[in-house]
Amino acid sequence: MVVSVHYRGTLTDDGEEFDSSFGKDPLTFLFGRKQMIPGFEEEILGAEKGDKRTFDLGPERAYGNHDPEGIQKVPKDQFPEDIEVGMVLAAEMQNGQHVPLKVVEIDDEQVTIDFNHMLAGKNLTFEVEILDVREASEGETSHGHSHGPGGVNPESEDKAKKDCSDDGCC
Repeated sequence: MVVSVHYRGTLTDDGEEFDSSFGKDPLTFLFGRKQMIPGFEEEILGAEKGDKRTFDLGPERAYGNHDPEGIQKVPKDQFPEDIEVGMVLAAEMQNGQHVPLKVVEIDDEQVTIDFNHMLAGKNLTFEVEILDVREASEGETSHGHSHGPGGVNPESEDKAKKDCSDDGCC
């Protein structure tokens, strides 16, 4: 299934908004493919177009608990001179994937960085409006992601001749 939603995510404790699709393009994803945090999919299971749901997720159903092993000390000379506490940077891993990290402390010799997701350990509240629910196309299922309205990539110039392997969507 391909699901399109508008959502607003807030911190349960203080109501601070951390993300929203309202006023932007909706979020569209392949249901059941682990493209969303587990609790989000669990809470919209069985939803239909037009449904609105509000739900709370604890860390175990969202981004997990804060993991102390995600905090590391790295020599300061590995960073630019203008680095500051609170900066969010991206580290390139050996497999080429970029992973965000947050600078949490700087001393004369080392920088302490945190690889935990920024929402790890947090209780989250979501307001969700289901905009569309449809069957995934064969191409979407085999490629593992939505190709836009009607199952095609809207950026494709000639949709009949394009597929994931040649239009850059994969």
